[in-house]
Amino acid sequence: MFSIIQAAGWPIYPLILCSIVALALIIERLSTLRPSRVAPPSLTDEVVTVTRNTLPAADVVNKLAQTSVLGQVLASGLRAVIAEPRITEQALRQAFESAGRAAVHRLERYLNTLGSIAAVAPLLGLFGTVVGMIEIFGSQAPTGGTNPALLAHGISVALYNTALGLIVAVPSLMFYRYFRGRIDEFAIEMEQSAERLVPHLMRFAVRTPPQHAVAP
Repeated sequence: MFSIIQAAGWPIYPLILCSIVALALIIERLSTLRPSRVAPPSLTDEVVTVTRNTLPAADVVNKLAQTSVLGQVLASGLRAVIAEPRITEQALRQAFESAGRAAVHRLERYLNTLGSIAAVAPLLGLFGTVVGMIEIFGSQAPTGGTNPALLAHGISVALYNTALGLIVAVPSLMFYRYFRGRIDEFAIEMEQSAERLVPHLMRFAVRTPPQHAVAP
């Protein structure tokens, strides 16, 4: 491996850095975007069961928020109803939407960096190819002779950097697309859970009786 790095020359070092960062981001996102940490399948049913007859206490809501990302979204709706007993359905939906947007934003953490690496890695490989071509042309002596060592090094720089740029870019792009699809799925699941919980929680809202106009 060290001999390959030496043969590829100094343009390969930015690509190595990109590969290390991309690998760290992929491992971190694989660990974070697990269903058990984002949207447990039975969590919504459990919330509906717990709130069937009454609203839970504050400590129960706090524990719900600590379970997962979906738990944070559902807890925001519960807190809105507890804090404002006369809450309207529109206000409750807004509370869920705000929490959902914040949750999706957290799930998209580091994705822009991973996508940037997928886009930049081929360009860095192309840059290494250009550097190698410059060395290849530089190996041509003015008298018409060729320096074999410099020619071989230029070819190595051109080929190794191109190959490593593609090796870094392709998996990074694949995982970027995969994570983006997973986040879209989680966003739909959270939206459906919130839609299910809105009419359920509105049962606990205090209805303001309509005021009839008094005839003069």
